[in-house]
Amino acid sequence: MNSQGNRKRRWAILLLAAVLLVFMLRWFVNSQVYHPSRSRDANGSELNRPFEDVFFDTTDGVKLNGWFFPADTNATHSALAVLVCHGNAGNITHRLGLCRALLATGVNVFLLDYRGYGRSAGRPSEEGTYRDAQAAYRWLRAKGFAATNIVAYGESLGGAVAAELAMREPLGGLVLQSTFTSIPDIGAELFPWLPARWITSIRYDTHAKLPRIRIPVLVMHSRTDDLIGFRHSERNFAAANQPKWFYELAGGHNDPAGEQERFRAGMEEILLSVGGASPPPPAAGPR
Repeated sequence: MNSQGNRKRRWAILLLAAVLLVFMLRWFVNSQVYHPSRSRDANGSELNRPFEDVFFDTTDGVKLNGWFFPADTNATHSALAVLVCHGNAGNITHRLGLCRALLATGVNVFLLDYRGYGRSAGRPSEEGTYRDAQAAYRWLRAKGFAATNIVAYGESLGGAVAAELAMREPLGGLVLQSTFTSIPDIGAELFPWLPARWITSIRYDTHAKLPRIRIPVLVMHSRTDDLIGFRHSERNFAAANQPKWFYELAGGHNDPAGEQERFRAGMEEILLSVGGASPPPPAAGPR
């Protein structure tokens, strides 16, 4: 009896240790996904133009913060709005350079902070970020923008959020800048010593969603991206439906894409397509 009891005890200890190990590994992998910051490096006035500092609610009752910058009067694409879903770190106060570059194309720009970022309440989660993007979308719709005049712009992790928004709401276009195929894919690359594909509960599977998205898609990425490999965007581009464009950027993952001529050229193509003009034929691969 003692021997049998000892064996059961050992098995129970091993099982408990295995469960704890899985939880610890899952916590580690998931903790790498979100790096929110409450620090405010700007207040929005730095661009020296009118803007609205707004708060709005999600369907699950979380209050979010965002900045809306109206397009210049008589701007080229003043009927269009770009909804910016930023990456996994920082907050909207760290995206003024991107905002300035987008405004230069003649569009309205709305940047939102996900729950747990900046002055937005709550804690980030995959479903939470999806709801947050939908709340920002509804704010733009209430502002008077037609659904087909809203372009979702996703930066890195934000690309996965923007892709999900395109699944849930009608949009005019989708931009994926430096976006991974999925969290399990990028986790396996960054942590090859972990069974990341098996243990992570966060998916953000952009690649699987793109075949079901039927709006203009612009993909932008750098071959020298030091965090998310260029092949991720190549796979995403291959999975997307026409019309689609691929513009190759320069620099590392966090280098300012908005300062590059390739960025402006790519944005102009998709904005012309969304706005009803006739852009050049979509490319078969990176330009």
